[in-house]
Amino acid sequence: MKILFVLHCPPPVHGSSIVGLQIKESKIINEAFSCKYINLGTSKTIEEIGKKRVVKFFRYLAILFQIFWNVILNRPDLCYFSITAKDFPFYKDASLALLVKAFGIRIIYHFHNKGVSLRKDKYVDDLLYRLTFKNSIFILLSKYLYPDIQKYVIKEHVYYCPNGMPDENVICNKKDESNVVELLFLSTLMESKGIFVLLEVCRILQQKNLVFNCTIVGGTGDVSEQLLRSKLYETDLVNYVGEKNGKEKEDVFAKTDIFIHPTFEDCFPLVLLEAMQHSLPVVSTFEGGIIDIVENGKTGYLVPQKDPEALAEKLEYLIRNPDLRKQMGSAGRLKFEREFTLEKFELRLKEILQKVTENK
Repeated sequence: MKILFVLHCPPPVHGSSIVGLQIKESKIINEAFSCKYINLGTSKTIEEIGKKRVVKFFRYLAILFQIFWNVILNRPDLCYFSITAKDFPFYKDASLALLVKAFGIRIIYHFHNKGVSLRKDKYVDDLLYRLTFKNSIFILLSKYLYPDIQKYVIKEHVYYCPNGMPDENVICNKKDESNVVELLFLSTLMESKGIFVLLEVCRILQQKNLVFNCTIVGGTGDVSEQLLRSKLYETDLVNYVGEKNGKEKEDVFAKTDIFIHPTFEDCFPLVLLEAMQHSLPVVSTFEGGIIDIVENGKTGYLVPQKDPEALAEKLEYLIRNPDLRKQMGSAGRLKFEREFTLEKFELRLKEILQKVTENK
């Protein structure tokens, strides 16, 4: 079967582009199907995302041209489309998807984000959702994300495929024994990731005279380095070290005791899988598909969004209980190996694509 993959690949590096690259480089996928790949991204840096620039329009035209010729010359049996859920990026993706549908080619949409339910009452968006999603198949990262698209999609047309990460040999929590508990936040600096909630939590923990240190790792997003550093003066127990990759990132994970992700706008954060891979307990929020990742009370804790007091309470308990940290970290590592390796993701996706092509 011939499949045209229209997906995001780096740059820039974000969850959807990482998964797109995993698919493009997957031996399992490429041996199972005859694959063609088109990079859907029009932004080349995180800073470009969401901004209107002339160069992005020409990149869009290049993508349009690639899709047109692939559809004409290759005539795929199926188009895999990593679609954006809302706002202007959705309009861009919808126009490309409708081009594919105009040639009678079936589409399977893979959502790595959400927001359809926020725009479904807008006339233009509602019309586009109906046209774009009609007679299509969908892949979601978690059953908890289905309500976002349920107005337009019946459950029988939905498959679930959680993301995965390479099962590499990592240094799992082998820091020197110390009374100072190391907390880690690793994500692009965005308000929706809970960066300011984290700072409030650290102030609460400091007022309780707990012995800890919090490291913030990540490139800038809608929160600039200058703004973040202007907030750090309020506590001397938080340290921003910028973006880290490769061995530097591994070194940060290796010295960490607890991973924190107080997000209030997410679907299925890959960074949580990385933390579990490194045998770290995770403290995060009831958001998106995170409920499928973190087993509350077993591999970490989940708290309500934008609730620094609840988050501080769970962190205090883990800071005071090193044996529980290790127990939860070990349970998280086992859950990662059982459910979230890259191979398991590739096999799940292969099975879904085979079922869809067989039932065409």
